[in-house]
Amino acid sequence: MLNIPAIRALKEKYPQAQITLAVNSTVYELAATVESANQVVLWDQIKQGLRKHSFDICVVLNPTKEAHWDSFLAGIPVRVGYNRKCGFLLTHKMKDTKHQGDRHEVDCNLELVGLLGAKPADKSITIKVNDSLFKYFINQKIVVIHPFTSDAVKQWPIERFVELAQRIRAELDLRVVLVGSSPDSLKVNDNIINMINKTSLPELAALLKRASLVVSGDSGPMHLAAAVGTPVVALFRNDLPGKTAKRWGPWGQEHVVIEKSNLNDINVDEVFETVRRHCDKEKKG
Repeated sequence: MLNIPAIRALKEKYPQAQITLAVNSTVYELAATVESANQVVLWDQIKQGLRKHSFDICVVLNPTKEAHWDSFLAGIPVRVGYNRKCGFLLTHKMKDTKHQGDRHEVDCNLELVGLLGAKPADKSITIKVNDSLFKYFINQKIVVIHPFTSDAVKQWPIERFVELAQRIRAELDLRVVLVGSSPDSLKVNDNIINMINKTSLPELAALLKRASLVVSGDSGPMHLAAAVGTPVVALFRNDLPGKTAKRWGPWGQEHVVIEKSNLNDINVDEVFETVRRHCDKEKKG
């Protein structure tokens, strides 16, 4: 998601170019929703045959030795990326300072394609959403909660997410939907709609677009919600350089970030009141 403004900037710089996204299998379906891309391929399938595609430019947004070597050996004339992990193989490179967390990941990606003179007129994150993929909750107000994160240090306690869901349902009388992917089952009351492990990423995008609000920690679904234009309440810790909302927060307007040095210091009351204020504002607006 956070690469989209950079991809759009490349399309604006080279409007006649055919832009190919090489991604891993977990985000293949979602990558197809990026409007500025002409083609999406699996990196594992294309990396050994890069030369036959005769690419003119390769931009490595996530530096790996493999990507740098493969693009070099394929003879791609222009190779752009960060000067690490065999960065000497690149033709255009910049120092990787993202870990300092002094600017957003979107801006970091834009700086990288800026080496090619690509500067977007529009820095928003948008994707194509197929509304027909998720036909439930039409004309119903729902709050979506994503209680997981791939990084344990960013995890607000699961039981607090569950408590929050129950309070929103009971006190605000809103439908609450839990989403995400987890190897473990999550027990909730019958009045909470449990969609965990039940949607593809394109289906999740369609569901998030129907929501009035999304509550999440730092996660992919948080960025996906922002991309489809749904307001987000995001829970962050602010004591780890490179992992704060300044770098990874939801991109765009109308989002609220609650952050503390210890996620355990964020209580359910605080998050619930933030949700309540959003709902009250929505009623008035």
